[in-house]
Amino acid sequence: MAALSLYLLLSWVFLLSLFRTRFAEVLCHEDESSDLMEFKRRINTTDGGQCINSKVHSWSLNGSGDCCSWDGVECDEVTGRVIALDLSSSCLLGNMSPNTTLLRLVHLESLNLAFNSFNFSPIPYGFSNLSKLQYLNLSSSDFSGEIPHDISHLSELISLDLSNNWGEPLHLPNMGNFIHNLTGLKKLDLSYVNLSSPLPPILANFSSLTFLGLSYCGLNGEFPVSIFQLPNLEVLHVAGNSNLSGFFPKPHWGSPLKYLYLYSTNFTGEIPTSIGNLSLLNELDTSNCYFSGSLPSSMGNLSHLTMLNLYRNNLQGQIPVSFANLTQLSRLWLSSNNLSGDTLEGVVNLTKLTILDISDNRLSGGLPSSFENLKQLEILNLSVNDLHGDIPSTLWNLKNLKNLLLGSLNLNGIIDANDLFKLKNLTALQLSHNNISFAKTFINDTSSKLVNLLLKSCNLTEFPQFIGYLSELVVLELAHNKIRGTIPRWMWNNSRESLYLVDLSDNLLTNFENNQTNLPLPNLRYLDISSNLLETILPVPPHLVEVYNISNNFLFGEIPTSICEVSSLSMLDLSNNALNGKIPPCLGSIGHLTLLNLARNKFHGMIPHVYPNRCTLKMIDLKENQLSGIVPRSLGNCRMLEYLNLGDNQINDTFSFWLSKLAYLKVIVLQSNNFHGPIEGHLGQLNFTSLHILDLSNNSFNGKLPSKLLQSCHAMKVINGQDELAYMSIFQLTTSPLLSDIGLERTYAMTLMNKGTERKYEKISTILMAIDLSHNKFEGFIPELIGDLKSLHMLNLSHNFLTGSIPPSLANLTMLESLDLSLNNFVGEIPQQLANLTFLEVFNVSHNQLWGPIPRGTQFDTFGSSSFVMNEGLCGSPLPNKCTNGDNASPPPSSFKVDGEEESPFDLDWKIMLAGAGVGFLVGVVLGNLIIDEKSRWFLHFSRRMAKGWNR
Repeated sequence: MAALSLYLLLSWVFLLSLFRTRFAEVLCHEDESSDLMEFKRRINTTDGGQCINSKVHSWSLNGSGDCCSWDGVECDEVTGRVIALDLSSSCLLGNMSPNTTLLRLVHLESLNLAFNSFNFSPIPYGFSNLSKLQYLNLSSSDFSGEIPHDISHLSELISLDLSNNWGEPLHLPNMGNFIHNLTGLKKLDLSYVNLSSPLPPILANFSSLTFLGLSYCGLNGEFPVSIFQLPNLEVLHVAGNSNLSGFFPKPHWGSPLKYLYLYSTNFTGEIPTSIGNLSLLNELDTSNCYFSGSLPSSMGNLSHLTMLNLYRNNLQGQIPVSFANLTQLSRLWLSSNNLSGDTLEGVVNLTKLTILDISDNRLSGGLPSSFENLKQLEILNLSVNDLHGDIPSTLWNLKNLKNLLLGSLNLNGIIDANDLFKLKNLTALQLSHNNISFAKTFINDTSSKLVNLLLKSCNLTEFPQFIGYLSELVVLELAHNKIRGTIPRWMWNNSRESLYLVDLSDNLLTNFENNQTNLPLPNLRYLDISSNLLETILPVPPHLVEVYNISNNFLFGEIPTSICEVSSLSMLDLSNNALNGKIPPCLGSIGHLTLLNLARNKFHGMIPHVYPNRCTLKMIDLKENQLSGIVPRSLGNCRMLEYLNLGDNQINDTFSFWLSKLAYLKVIVLQSNNFHGPIEGHLGQLNFTSLHILDLSNNSFNGKLPSKLLQSCHAMKVINGQDELAYMSIFQLTTSPLLSDIGLERTYAMTLMNKGTERKYEKISTILMAIDLSHNKFEGFIPELIGDLKSLHMLNLSHNFLTGSIPPSLANLTMLESLDLSLNNFVGEIPQQLANLTFLEVFNVSHNQLWGPIPRGTQFDTFGSSSFVMNEGLCGSPLPNKCTNGDNASPPPSSFKVDGEEESPFDLDWKIMLAGAGVGFLVGVVLGNLIIDEKSRWFLHFSRRMAKGWNR
């Protein structure tokens, strides 16, 4: 009987399974298969071998047309309704239709369209139709626009992922309203969605949350500390929100967090002891934040920790000994803090470490010998610390080491290259800024994989021989050493095909071996041999070189036109040599050239006039040559130009008004040439919007001061960025794949008259604003509008023929450090308001016709008598002639206007003289003669006071 029952039961199970199988074959509903096929018809997939995994390729109505058997489609086994659709990574391409038929699949519980490309079309409205939806993933699919609010009606949602739509990110105006009904969420990922708002406090009520991703969302305000205490939260990712502030909770912090990412936010405060309660934590990244204080020893309790990144904070004190307990740790970054002490021993016992970076701190002591414990170590970076002594031999036993970075320490000693070659996987060696040398030994192994070799400032006196055995070398940096003699060709015996960057600058090199200046390096992109003792003709670099710097040598002869065949050149610096002849016209036509520096040579003739429409130059420096002729008008084609220095030549031209069309122009230096003529008379509209520095000194410009030009200098009217330390420069990424991480940056340099002396600026601060119009023939008044240039640091109008009074509007230049108005014909008093210029270090009004008391207080009490000499009417400290009570009274106005014209004070005094005729003709004549005699300053002052008395 039991056997019969078992037989019947098995038969029933078999029949039931057969029924289910048969039923499954006809489960798909026609309307849903039709909707899916309509979706396929409206969307594209990339074929032609580019996409072999598109799930919609299997969809077809041929045969049974059973959509439940299609890839990515799942049906309910009983009802036959489509309940899940997974089309992730299916190469879907094109706009998502606003009335897409996918929104008719009202029985869907899960929809995944991640990792496709919907051409930045909006997410369609109508998701509220899918009331049973529990899982929605639209991440990384190139949607854009505003997230439809009706998604917030899906109260059954457990997982919502709208992250990583980078190109034109999605935006969500009110996150609080959007998530109000979604309290059942376990996963919420809105990373890279533009929120631009604080975090809504309601998130603290989402007790089911296990994953919260809000990285790079533009969040601001204060991070609710209660989110850290959500009872089920395992992943918290709010990195990349630079305006999001917050701090760690101190008490009651024990959530099941496994992954915590806060990097690049504004989190501050100390890391509390309570962090040790996160016993399940796997990864913690608070890099590039503002945490301070010491590392708590309780961090040693994080026994599951595999990654710890505290890079670039304000942490201090010692590395806790308890870190030795983090036995699962494989990646550790503590770099760019203020950690100190001799505490490396505990760290080097973490045997699972693959990355150890504690660079840029203040760690002291010697390098421990126990590095040999780190058998799995691939990256070791101890650079920029106070470590010292010899390099321990145990380092050469780390067989997996790829990057060994020991730069800017106090290491010394002799290294055997054969030890280096023991590290078969080593690709990068950084020993710069140490005092080391390499033993001259027989090299018995040439299989090194070394790619980057950085030996800058190592006090080397000769080229290390092992370099000639490296066959995969890409970057060779030997700058700032004491290597003398010729450049040997054996150095690139094995790496001639691989070398991309060679830097031999700042050595004592005199020539090339056998005077062969051509380098057999066909793939070289960057070559710097500047600041040596090379005495030869100009070597033409290999034809793929992008950056070529051979400045500060003793090169002679002409520039060969073959240099223009190096068509990839972007930066060419031949300055500070003895090159002569004419500048080849073809230089201006090199397609990608952004920097051209030929300063301080002996070039003559005209500046080449060939600058085509595609000119990409950002910097042109031709100062201190013997160039003549005019400024080529075709320079106006260089629309990206930021820096133009033609100073100290023999150029004979008028002012180049067309320069104002160059919207990015920041520096114009035309000083010490033969420029002439007026500037103010130009009828066209000027627009020097970006100008920071204008130096027209030591020329023959005449006429009135260029008011229109000054009025157009909008960058000089705004005070900003005073606390930011940055310099004007060209930054360009190399186009070479192997150097993709190397930024080619060159700062602008120039010489300016600053605070009475000639000063060379190796770097020009982005906040420096200066105008030098000195040593010209300008005449007339200083325009009042000069007071609008509020960010000026230096103003030099000396050695001209300027007249009138010193305008009080100069007191608006609150950033002014140097003001030179000497050797002009200014009259009247020094405006008392100038005493408010608290940054003023140099002030010179000597050799004018000023009178009255010198302002007192603040900076004026620090100026010597040389600032005021040859103004016989001035009185008061620091001059010997003291002011009397009468002298403290304000003198008559230095000028007034008649019919719109400003009248000279001398005309005014003639009128006073004529008025004196009513008292006596003789007095009037004498007074007139005294006024005509400009040297009789005291009598002039006396006559004015007498005239006042007569008028009363």
